Amino acid sequence: MVLHTPVHVGNIIRNAVVFNPKKWDGSLMDTDSLLSSVERLLTLLRERQINYVLVGGIALLQYVEGRNTDEIALIMALSSLKKLPEIQLTSLGMNFARGTFENLQIDLLLTRNPLFAKVQRQHTTPQTFVEQTIPTATVEGLLLLKLYALPSLYRQGNFAKVGIYENDVATLLHSYQPDMDTLLQELSSYLDASDLNEVKEIVSEIQGRIARFRKKG
Repeated sequence: MVLHTPVHVGNIIRNAVVFNPKKWDGSLMDTDSLLSSVERLLTLLRERQINYVLVGGIALLQYVEGRNTDEIALIMALSSLKKLPEIQLTSLGMNFARGTFENLQIDLLLTRNPLFAKVQRQHTTPQTFVEQTIPTATVEGLLLLKLYALPSLYRQGNFAKVGIYENDVATLLHSYQPDMDTLLQELSSYLDASDLNEVKEIVSEIQGRIARFRKKG
């Protein structure tokens, strides 16, 4: 199930900024410039033949409604950033990086993480957006990424993000009913036993909620 109306990446980001008071700095925001920034970024990625995958909230909107985000999240090799000097890195870790392109926030999941590399190789499909066709994580790819992140988010005590990620997982499970046994088996190669058990408990609890919802529906 894919939404029939193509997602407009620029509009999603602009609306998220406009309706987020934390983004206001007291000056008049030129939010329309976000639209052109998105267009230019996507054009550069295509013209320079960058191997990347769209993930995060924008990718999720290709499959379910209701997500709001003011950032673009991409899986990409660190070496690819050399072809994109226009992206100014603000932080760089082992698995993640963050940067800006003009006034656009970009989160990068680096392919030196084996799971991120696998999602790029095996769980990607072209999706039609208003701007252009974009290589996008599949439902299974998004679920792998969300579930992989949850144990770490719990350890960080990031309750708000835990809630967002678990809701994303629940919405995808409810809408698409993927083979979770296969996905959990796939995930077992990238999580230790404790984290994997925690993820299995989360999935089981979500599946229980979905079953109760369907029973009452």
